[in-house]
Amino acid sequence: MTRATAVRAVLAVAVLLASVFITLTMSPRLGLDLQGGTRIVLQARDTATVEADRETTDRTLEVLRQRIDSLGVAEPTLTRSGEDRIIVELPDVQDPRQAAEVIGRTAQLTFHAVEGPGTDRPEEKTPDTDPDSDRLTLPDEQGRSLALGEPRLSGAGVEDATAAFDSQGGAGWTVSLEFRKGAGQDWKKLTGEAACHPAGDDRRRVAIVLDEKVISSPQVDPSVGCRVGLPSGATQITGSFSADEARDLALLIKGGALPVPVEIVEQRTVGPTLGAAAIDASAQAALIGAAATALFITVVYRLFGALAAVALGAYGVISYAALVALGVTLTLPGLAGFVLAIGMAVDANVLVFERAREECADRPTRSLRAALTTGFQKAWSAVADSNATTLIAAGLLFFLGSGPVKGFGVTLAIGVVASMFSALVIARAFTEIAANSRFVSDYRGVNGIARPGAVRTWLVRKDPKLFRRSARWLVVSAALVVVAVAGIVVRGVDLGVEFTGGRLVEYSTSRPVDVETARDSIAAAGFGDAEVTTAGDGDLSVRTGKLDNDGEHALRAALAEEGGETTKVRDELIGPSLGDELRRNALIALGVAVAVQLAYLAVRFRWTFAVASVVAMVHDVILVVGAFAWLGRPVDGIFLAALLTVIGYSVNDSVVVFDRVRELWGANRRTPLDTIARRAVLQTVPRTVNTGMGALFILAALAVLGGDSLADFALALLIGIVVGTWSSVFTAVPGALALERSAKAPPPPVPGKGKGAPRGKTRAARRDPLDNGARV
Repeated sequence: MTRATAVRAVLAVAVLLASVFITLTMSPRLGLDLQGGTRIVLQARDTATVEADRETTDRTLEVLRQRIDSLGVAEPTLTRSGEDRIIVELPDVQDPRQAAEVIGRTAQLTFHAVEGPGTDRPEEKTPDTDPDSDRLTLPDEQGRSLALGEPRLSGAGVEDATAAFDSQGGAGWTVSLEFRKGAGQDWKKLTGEAACHPAGDDRRRVAIVLDEKVISSPQVDPSVGCRVGLPSGATQITGSFSADEARDLALLIKGGALPVPVEIVEQRTVGPTLGAAAIDASAQAALIGAAATALFITVVYRLFGALAAVALGAYGVISYAALVALGVTLTLPGLAGFVLAIGMAVDANVLVFERAREECADRPTRSLRAALTTGFQKAWSAVADSNATTLIAAGLLFFLGSGPVKGFGVTLAIGVVASMFSALVIARAFTEIAANSRFVSDYRGVNGIARPGAVRTWLVRKDPKLFRRSARWLVVSAALVVVAVAGIVVRGVDLGVEFTGGRLVEYSTSRPVDVETARDSIAAAGFGDAEVTTAGDGDLSVRTGKLDNDGEHALRAALAEEGGETTKVRDELIGPSLGDELRRNALIALGVAVAVQLAYLAVRFRWTFAVASVVAMVHDVILVVGAFAWLGRPVDGIFLAALLTVIGYSVNDSVVVFDRVRELWGANRRTPLDTIARRAVLQTVPRTVNTGMGALFILAALAVLGGDSLADFALALLIGIVVGTWSSVFTAVPGALALERSAKAPPPPVPGKGKGAPRGKTRAARRDPLDNGARV
């Protein structure tokens, strides 16, 4: 065992031990879509006097935190997103009506002098004719219109508010107010001015307004003298409150007035059963898919494949431990990304083993250890470039995605890093130790890399002239694009509620209810524009435009009349402004993905290769979107995550092919490029097929076991992997050949020649670790 192998073995053992310790002692942090609960996104709005910036949003967040703490929700989470948004996560809260009401109300509490009866209709509130004035005409508790003066005092001056039942005075539930020192003087002055008017006069009243609604307008007691007023601590708000209304009002006032108003732009509720089912389904898919992948690479690569399968298991432990140790919130898309990365983790091992097979075939007398070492060296550039493109896709998901999609980007990035460690450290240590065994070296049928694979042997024997007429492949690709575009134009793209705005609620009923019956019941309840479809195992999915929480409660009650006990499984509410923003951000994310991948490839490869790879990538995106249009499947944030992953996968495949083209062309500068391209494709097809099979096993398991939540995600990736494999060979390569015919750039330099090397001399090849240099 060499020193380098020993170092890798020790590092692998240390990382594995640490990962196992973390796995056994720490629990993952589950997102609301896995543990169940409600997620609310609030948008802070500007007022005439206050701008909704970072500072005011932070102060608003702290006020909201006090309110939510008083609701008694276990472990709520509040964070600011961007400059003016607040994300509120409430675990285990299934009916968000009370929470949304308490959180979303602005609690703009103001105290006004009453200037007399109003002249407008009671149901209308109108500002004074002066646009700069804060005078209002509002109905009082009995519906009589009152003309109110400008605000004299705000809720920020209230020091405390308590709800109590006034049994002696007979006022029922009341809210007692205590003012701060300066505000107390303002209150005393306001009530003293009102006391100067005769009893029974409207001008002797003080209006207490909450969110531009008069909640109480009491007369100042006749015992209070003119200009004397009521002292702080002697004020009660009355208004025929129930116990809950009094407590909620006290809670809002005590929590403080929000510095700026807030609007609910997104609300998602997930039932605990849906999250548990998603975890179980993903775990089953991971086990089945990983077992199928391990069995496949063991059959193909024998002993070394089995060692790579062990490294694959180590990858799963390391990546899971990294997610837990970093405190990453594991969401449903993130869980799918974790499962998907298991299938993609074999890519680096496949690249290395195929390279080692080539070395053994070209130089049969070379030792197994030397061939394996050369395989790792030659595969490094393709491994680095392909993983870099996937990391770019993961970064775009994190920075340009929203909500759970960010979690997918994080888990995908962690999976890429962990897979490189498992392949280049753990698997390499295992295989190098095995290669030192005389038994493994002597019996070539055991190790799995000493003989070429069946696919490669067949391709070499047939030697198909793939690019003799390369333009025909471009015609086929163009025809596929035309079919996809026709689907987008004819069938249209079914944008999910996340991109259009509106509300999507999924219900489970105790008795089966067909779609037509459910639609009639909902229409009879006043929701004639609702779209009703089936979802999952007999569940009902209802999609509407604008629908508040009270409306959702009425809709559920209408379904319960037909279906018995009705449980809300999933609830998504997206405001129209946020829907427009998410749709715009999705297009920006796709545009940035294309530009960034093009820039990276242009730096790493010739511009012709870069442009051809990006054309193939755009081809894949159009085909996946077109397939979903023809199938009538929804396009939402989860689909966007799958699409950006397809972009990374497509470029990954093209990088492997062009990396081999660059190598072969540099070594054979006078050979026609179409011949070079044919050889490169034939040499990399085994890697493409074997890697694709690993991912397909995982995705097939997700599609079958993942349920509605993951089926569309898996379907998009299945289509993307198939068309990506096609385009990397039959779109990217013919496109590069067409561009090279008009390009004037010379072939790439001969591999091994550096800028500082003397002319005519190549850089010395790395010596076989088992070769002492002696020759006879």
